[in-house]
Amino acid sequence: MAWEEWEQMKAAAAEEQGGGAQMRLNQLPEEDRPNTGLQPGDLRVGQQDLAAVGAEAFTLYNQLWDQARVTSTDGAGRALRDQGFALGGALERVSLRWDSQLATLMDACALISNHMRVTRNTHQDHEDAIVRHVSGIATLDAGFNESYGQPGAQNSVYGTDNQDSDDRAEEED
Repeated sequence: MAWEEWEQMKAAAAEEQGGGAQMRLNQLPEEDRPNTGLQPGDLRVGQQDLAAVGAEAFTLYNQLWDQARVTSTDGAGRALRDQGFALGGALERVSLRWDSQLATLMDACALISNHMRVTRNTHQDHEDAIVRHVSGIATLDAGFNESYGQPGAQNSVYGTDNQDSDDRAEEED
């Protein structure tokens, strides 16, 4: 692509955006987004939202540990069974099943809490990476600014053609 074409494209994009430089993200057409329920641009994840979900899951985990464990039935079931009551074995089975279900629920709460923390950190890492990338593009774009020199002219940092031939002549002597 020739430099002039690039400049024309940049100018056309600037006019389309009202003169200001803005980023525009492409998106799926409406017909390709069935049943999503999202409006264009609705992808928003706030740190506070993620933290709130994680905190609620952690609170529920602690409440389950403190209030939902039933340890008194273990001894009662064993005592009833030892005395010959069929109810004792049934009570022990119910107690084991309760403990199993409670452990599964607590694991799910811990998973949600941890996942929200990881998601929050990952989201922040992605935001930081995007900021670094975009700021790198701005720095690179500044290097193409023609105010640093005329297009096609040799950069003075590398010396001039005459200086190079003078240096070579000195080396040959």
